[in-house]
Amino acid sequence: MSLALSPELQSWVGRTRLVEDEISLTAVRRIAGMLDIDPERFQRGTVLPPHWFTMFFADIARHSDIGPDGHPKPGTFLPPIPLPRRMGAGRRVRIPGLLRVGDTATKTAEVAAILPKQARTGFITVLTMRHTIRRGEEVIAVDEFDAIYREAVQPGERSAVAPPQPAPADPAWREEWQLDPPLVFRYSAVTWNAHRIHYDADYSRQVEGYPNTVQNGGLTMQLLLDAAVKHTPGRLTGFSARLTRPLYVGETVTLAGQGLRDGKSLAWAADRDGNLCARLDLEFAQ
Repeated sequence: MSLALSPELQSWVGRTRLVEDEISLTAVRRIAGMLDIDPERFQRGTVLPPHWFTMFFADIARHSDIGPDGHPKPGTFLPPIPLPRRMGAGRRVRIPGLLRVGDTATKTAEVAAILPKQARTGFITVLTMRHTIRRGEEVIAVDEFDAIYREAVQPGERSAVAPPQPAPADPAWREEWQLDPPLVFRYSAVTWNAHRIHYDADYSRQVEGYPNTVQNGGLTMQLLLDAAVKHTPGRLTGFSARLTRPLYVGETVTLAGQGLRDGKSLAWAADRDGNLCARLDLEFAQ
């Protein structure tokens, strides 16, 4: 398969579109309940945790525009990359501002880059989207998000995963979360994510080659960020994230992190065997 970018895909680089959303009290309270936080803590005007902007501004496709994997069909919102499997990989985020309950805000979604490459697991294409969140003219956050598109799994084969890497062994704090089906379902509902690997076990096993339904990587990041913010003094102003190994619905995930040093900290998620599944490099303002 060619590593050259087709003219059609090249024409998508730099394209932008605008998504408007209301940071409504109902939506915020649903998010809080999903995260086991008292919904009544949030009232109109309440300042949201810095990273919660990621749970708004969903792309809302018509049902007829949904593909067989549950994602919107290629070309509906994202470039028509000719590979059938898409999953989040990592992101780089700056958060200069904060959203409040009741705000109306916008997301400018820009196709920042499309990079075909040959990886250890086969031919892939990395799509980088740049999302700029604004309230009026004020920039709240700039989020560069990488998604990896991969080749189909052949019948009877398993989806390739990265070799296991042990998580750090020196946490300053530690929490555990049970990734039960209702939690994963509610997160998918909140973020309007219909990717079938998160709820359809037969599809996940037979089509995409996983041993079980796959934990949503966005939820892993959300839980890890919430924990890191709770255990770290100061205000979160940015982070970079990398998903390194899948977790599966029904497992228990360990969230852990180090203390703050020169405004920076490290947090991670590990599976039941102690393998590193996600890493966060965080920045805080004092």
